[in-house]
Amino acid sequence: MSLSRSREADATLPLWEGKNVAWRTPMVILVCGCLISLLGFGPRSAFGFFLAPMSSANGWARDVFALALAVQMLLWGAAQPFAGALADRFGAGRVLCAGGAIYALGLAAMAHSSTASALYLSAGVLVGLGLAGSSFTLVIGAFGALMPREWRSLAFGAATAAGSFGQFLFSPLAVALIGAAGWLATLEIFAGLVLLIMPLSLALAASARTSPAKGEAPRSPAQQPLLAALAEAFGHGSYVLLVLGFFTCGFQLFFITVHLPAYLLDRGLSADLAGWTIATIGLFNILGAVLAGWLSSVMPNRLLLSGIYFARALAMAIFVLAPPSVTGTLMFGAITGLLWLSTVPPTSALVTIMFGTRWLTTLFGLAFFSHQVGGFLGVWLGGLLFVRTGSYDVIWWLSILLGVLSALINLPIKERPAPRLAAAAA
Repeated sequence: MSLSRSREADATLPLWEGKNVAWRTPMVILVCGCLISLLGFGPRSAFGFFLAPMSSANGWARDVFALALAVQMLLWGAAQPFAGALADRFGAGRVLCAGGAIYALGLAAMAHSSTASALYLSAGVLVGLGLAGSSFTLVIGAFGALMPREWRSLAFGAATAAGSFGQFLFSPLAVALIGAAGWLATLEIFAGLVLLIMPLSLALAASARTSPAKGEAPRSPAQQPLLAALAEAFGHGSYVLLVLGFFTCGFQLFFITVHLPAYLLDRGLSADLAGWTIATIGLFNILGAVLAGWLSSVMPNRLLLSGIYFARALAMAIFVLAPPSVTGTLMFGAITGLLWLSTVPPTSALVTIMFGTRWLTTLFGLAFFSHQVGGFLGVWLGGLLFVRTGSYDVIWWLSILLGVLSALINLPIKERPAPRLAAAAA
């Protein structure tokens, strides 16, 4: 066989078997992808600890910082489908590398923002666009394309859990660094750490696999144009319900991440407790995400999602009604952590079931846009309503109501392939 033919044959092999990418074993891909998730999710999950010191240093009301992060959430979500489409077309590695660079630039610029406009540009626009190109959603899409079928559910859960470990790690780290070196130096350190995403992205640099894995039904989407994939998705009622339900996840998560530290201070609790509570959420979500990844392979995903949303609503109601205490706050962090990003594995699994993996990153990115619109409103309304009412009570009860509604919305979802895939499998 000639060298060119050998290379052509090698290109048809699964990515972890090809000679030119032999080092990219499933385990290497898994570890590097999880580290990217950790670095992508960790620093931004600690932004709530910068609200008070940055606002005080620059003379801002809370709604200024909240609006900057709300812009970040919205742009992150709006850019995510485009970043996903680029990753599906050219491979995740290039997009992750560029996203990591923009993310780091945004953090460095945020450290030196002395006006509201500069904060909106740095923490809002640059960090939002950087997150779209370097977040765990791209890692999940890459895992769907690069991993053997039997690894996927576990890999989806592992990528989500790694992001949670980033939250667990960076929350107390932010508190410690802000206390020792100040908030400006802490943001600069975080910017340097985020740059590590660039070399790690090499492990996910191979183009998406288009041939089906062993034992997997033919997917026949390799030739499907992007516009056709989008039309198919938004004509699929269950996908629309999934996207609507994911809105609540973002609303709840980002409201809690940004405003919980200030809420606890308002209730007479300490900043250290706030740091450990956010860290506890991240720690317990490691277990919750992995458990959700396993459960999504053994039970109906719609029931799993419905249960998660309802349990979140119940946990928040108990927390708001109970008197403030250290024990109660840490218990809330633990319970919320189990439910935190546990929506991601069943959501990504449902997208895969419905449409296959060819445009997985794009279609999951569109669902994530709904998530980020929810995050935008949760962060922004949290700050706005606090300024207007002097309390977070209204936003807490709105979060609880949305949780109950999302629990109901997910119940009618049908877990079966779109007609095109069903016909191909037949």
